[in-house]
Amino acid sequence: MAAQTQTPSANDSPSKRTVPKTVKTIVPNLEECTYTQFYCEENVWRLCEYVAKHEAAELVKCFVVFISNESHCVPLWRQRSGKSEEKLITWDYHVIFMYEPDDRCLVFDLDSDLPFPTYFHKYVTETLRTDHILRPEHYRYFRVVPASLFLQKFASDRRHMRRDDGTWMHPPPPASPISTPDCAHNLDDFISMDPKRGVGTVYNLQDFVRRFYKNM
Repeated sequence: MAAQTQTPSANDSPSKRTVPKTVKTIVPNLEECTYTQFYCEENVWRLCEYVAKHEAAELVKCFVVFISNESHCVPLWRQRSGKSEEKLITWDYHVIFMYEPDDRCLVFDLDSDLPFPTYFHKYVTETLRTDHILRPEHYRYFRVVPASLFLQKFASDRRHMRRDDGTWMHPPPPASPISTPDCAHNLDDFISMDPKRGVGTVYNLQDFVRRFYKNM
């Protein structure tokens, strides 16, 4: 995941955030989550792995969401890497974790300056906002994958983070790359918003909101 702004400084690290008391805590506190900047897909995979190990019954209520488009240029607000007052940044793609325990839905975005987690409607309002203010080539699309399927299918050898000379654009996570018995790298299938490719369901913004916001 690459951004079209400068890398944030150490002063940008998030303050402590808490999970609402009325919702079951299924992932660690933000400060305890496995996190490597610019590797959002692996950060989210680790969240799924944690739930599978410690809260297995809740995994069926969890989803991984890839946000991208054909031009690989998606504006998102309230991102810690953003330098504007509204923390706007343009990613080539982004990945978030979502938990739907009941009529509510929670978003866990490790790169956001919103609370961890944030209720879905607030995340949409403050981070996604609306496509109407964007050029058509910047409209956001959403590949929603059940967390259990993501754990089974996702693989990345991190080739997208290497320059032509083999050096890293951004330092990789200390853990070994994620792979499956049959695949070493299929990240492009998840980033693609072609509904005929990969796993999960692809939504435009309006249908994505309709799927997860039950009070519409």
